[in-house]
Amino acid sequence: MTAATKTRIITEVPGPRSREIAELKAEFVSRSVSPALPVYIASAEGSVLTDVDGNEFIDFGSGIGVTSLGHVNEAAVAAAIEQSKRFTHTLFSVTPYELYVQVARRLAGITPGNFAKKSVLSSTGAEAIENAIKIARSHTRRNGIAVVDHAYHGRTNLTLGLNFKASPYSTGAGPRPGEIYRAVNSYPFRDGLSGVEAAKRAIAYWEKTAGVENLACLLIEPIQGEGGIILPAEGFLETLQAWCREQGIVIIADEIQTGLGRTGALFASEHFGFEPDLVATAKAIAAGYPLSAVTGRAEIMDAMPAGGLSGTFSGNPVACAAAIEILDQLEAEGAMSRAVAVGERIQAGLRELQAQYPSLIGDVRGLGALHGIELVNADGSPNAAAQAALSRAAIERGLLLLGGGSDGQVLRMLPAINISDELIDEALAILGECLAAL
Repeated sequence: MTAATKTRIITEVPGPRSREIAELKAEFVSRSVSPALPVYIASAEGSVLTDVDGNEFIDFGSGIGVTSLGHVNEAAVAAAIEQSKRFTHTLFSVTPYELYVQVARRLAGITPGNFAKKSVLSSTGAEAIENAIKIARSHTRRNGIAVVDHAYHGRTNLTLGLNFKASPYSTGAGPRPGEIYRAVNSYPFRDGLSGVEAAKRAIAYWEKTAGVENLACLLIEPIQGEGGIILPAEGFLETLQAWCREQGIVIIADEIQTGLGRTGALFASEHFGFEPDLVATAKAIAAGYPLSAVTGRAEIMDAMPAGGLSGTFSGNPVACAAAIEILDQLEAEGAMSRAVAVGERIQAGLRELQAQYPSLIGDVRGLGALHGIELVNADGSPNAAAQAALSRAAIERGLLLLGGGSDGQVLRMLPAINISDELIDEALAILGECLAAL
């Protein structure tokens, strides 16, 4: 592994200005809003963040998968500025505008499934998830929601119940909503089951505890993000899909973190032959402007009565303008092949590090610009302390990484899908230094 040579850090981390702002944060911002990393950002360009003290950081987080085509994406920003000069808000459900319709048209063309589709736009990923469940319940006239462990779906009231982890998301905020049935996910590194075996285990649980006649939908991430970059075993999603089709259960794919090119395909579902009825998207769709969507089978999307789906900022025109530019770039020739190449380069570097530190790196997994390493103790149990130490050591050397895993044992990497080879190599070298120090 090549040594990291570029000097990006010019002060201690956090630097004096970041510490000063942190004191103001402690005084005026709820402590429930708790930044994972101690630096305050002043500017960003491409895949590099610069903090208020002048320190630079290679961004392997992308705002948790939002800036997938780089910070301050020129075309998206220009489109948003131009739209801001025309109008910033009318509310589509009062006086509509074409941009909303165009985003919906584009999503119908790229989401998995060869059938007629419609969309509803909203502002956040959690809002999209809640809308998708409302639509599924209205369509089926059933109440139950099937989910799997290690899942993360948001921080609103309903999504708190959908998440696997209680702390910190729902601690003290109960009661959590009911009619949610959680089965064990496919986790090849931990369970040793084939995808079909893992699916049959989950199906047996749902049939016994929920009853298929009560299940409105199955909500699932094709690849789990915060849960620890968990790729299901082959056959898992396909078996669940066949069962849902047979039982009339609506399949909802949460592609909020995995969609829009992150895994080297426009949607992670495509890697598994998975064809959901509804797809929830957000994050990367509008280059950081708040926008989300539910896209799916037209007959399901029309289940709720007129006026049943909307919100004051849903499908904001400025965000829609940025989204059109982002979709243009994602569909451009070579965009997905670059995302695949990014993933291959990252995975090769991580495999090299795993070979050097086999007692610490238990597993390397991911696709495209979505990768993680599972850190373990000598007995193979989750090693959250190592993840925390590596994240801290990396930020001190100029690399931003994310934690993950239900036990905090996974180091997540979500760089931009168009990041340069040079920055990938520098980031891997920094990670190598951190591992050596640990």
